[in-house]
Amino acid sequence: MQSVIYLFVAFVAVDVFLPGSCVQTIIGLYGETIEVPCNNGNIKPEGIIFTKWKYVKDDGSSGDLLVKQAGKEQETVSATDDYKSRVSISANSSLLISQGSLTDQRVFTCIVVSLTNLVEYPVEVKVYKKPSTPVIKNKAKELENGKLTRLGECVVESANPAADLTWMKNNQSLVDDGKTVIIRSTVTKDPITGLSSSSSSLEYMARKEDVTSQFTCTAKHKIGLNQVSAPETFPIHYPTEKVSLQVVSQSPIREGDDVTLKCQADGNPPPTSFNFNIKGKKVTVTDKNMYTLTGVTRDDSGVYKCSLLDNDVMESTQIVTVSFLDVSLTPTGKVLKKFGENLVVSLEKNASNEATVTWIKDNRKLDKLPDFSQLTYSDAGLYVCNVSIEGIRHSLSFELTVEGVPKITSLTKHRSYDGKHKVLTCEAEGSPKPDVQWSVNGTNDEMSYVNGKATFKLTVVPSKNLTVNCLVTNKLGYDTEDISVFSQKNEDGAEQAKVIVGVVVGLLLAAALVGLIYCLYIKKTRQGSWKTGEKEAGTSEESKKLEENNHKADV
Repeated sequence: MQSVIYLFVAFVAVDVFLPGSCVQTIIGLYGETIEVPCNNGNIKPEGIIFTKWKYVKDDGSSGDLLVKQAGKEQETVSATDDYKSRVSISANSSLLISQGSLTDQRVFTCIVVSLTNLVEYPVEVKVYKKPSTPVIKNKAKELENGKLTRLGECVVESANPAADLTWMKNNQSLVDDGKTVIIRSTVTKDPITGLSSSSSSLEYMARKEDVTSQFTCTAKHKIGLNQVSAPETFPIHYPTEKVSLQVVSQSPIREGDDVTLKCQADGNPPPTSFNFNIKGKKVTVTDKNMYTLTGVTRDDSGVYKCSLLDNDVMESTQIVTVSFLDVSLTPTGKVLKKFGENLVVSLEKNASNEATVTWIKDNRKLDKLPDFSQLTYSDAGLYVCNVSIEGIRHSLSFELTVEGVPKITSLTKHRSYDGKHKVLTCEAEGSPKPDVQWSVNGTNDEMSYVNGKATFKLTVVPSKNLTVNCLVTNKLGYDTEDISVFSQKNEDGAEQAKVIVGVVVGLLLAAALVGLIYCLYIKKTRQGSWKTGEKEAGTSEESKKLEENNHKADV
């Protein structure tokens, strides 16, 4: 009976007990279950009679939520308003509020009653909600250079507390300076949910460089990471400051080519119509920026201009040069000349710039054109003259033929390698190529004809001494020459005779050499005897001996 009385007193005390001055604050998430701790979950079950939760109503009065008796599994919900279906108590005496909303932002108090004490633990609940992703709305279609223009409005919705918005350009914060950047921000609350929506409008004075700038909006909130809107770019309108003229054609420009002139301006949007000055003549083109000259000639070289329709002073100039090359060669085609005659080659050229000339004879490059003042057979051939400037090349040619009566330049003989035959070689010059006729039969070994020089060879085995004739002919005439050819036997005798004659000549030369040496010796000894008597006497004795020797030799 005494414990029941004590329990009744405790209930009464709970109702009249004032909240303590030290209030814990927790953060709950909107729409989630909010857990309100009782003494941070440090409730010791020993001696507890019951645990009670109450809250402060909107009018400031106290309202009961639930009571949990010690030893009972189920709490008793005493709330009669919206909390009746949303509150419960956990094992550690924490208050659980489902479907958290902004109406739950108030003070909740946990009252713990034991046999010896009664303690209150007030907790203030705040409910946060992350905002939606920021979006840039009401965007400007374009910005104008140097003009303050409303760029757009950044909006985030359904946040608590309200989100802070920051405008960014190329990831750098924009600051309101009242002149080039003006930012106005507003916050509105939903009358039903109490959630806040933030908006921020940006007025911006663009520059030409902002044509590639990216604008974004960043939302900052007490919970979660910053959120960034999708980047936006804007066309920048600005007047033309410069006009440029381009020659849109392959380089170099040659006669017969089509030349396109293209006029461009740096304004935005760019102009689409221009005036072209075609060598002093004004031509207007609309809705395009090009003008084409068809089949140009060297007379089309000159100064060309383009300008804006409404501003002839703002213009651009280009010089167009049409390349040309005129070449004349004398002679051309097939040229027939006689051996020793003169050939005059004349090359005339007219070009838009310095031309390069190269000569080629029979596919071989020449350092210069040969001197044709006295033609030889080696001058014959195909001559190609290449004349070129950048992008243009002309090739002209003539084929020179030098003709002449054949003339034998050499007729020789020698033994074959085995010593059994005689090889006769007849060399001649002439054109057309000469034919050969030998006066004896033999074997024609080989024949060559290069640059008007013909070489004929004949191998024979003479059984007796012969006189061989070489006859060369072509359509212009002939030439002939003889050579003596000995038989092998006679040639051997002749060779022996040559050896004997050589020996005799050698002996005579040796004797002459000995006599010369002796005379020089006598002269030297006589010059010495004039100096001393002894030497002179000695010389006399030597002279006598020499005379005796000569006398004996005569006998």
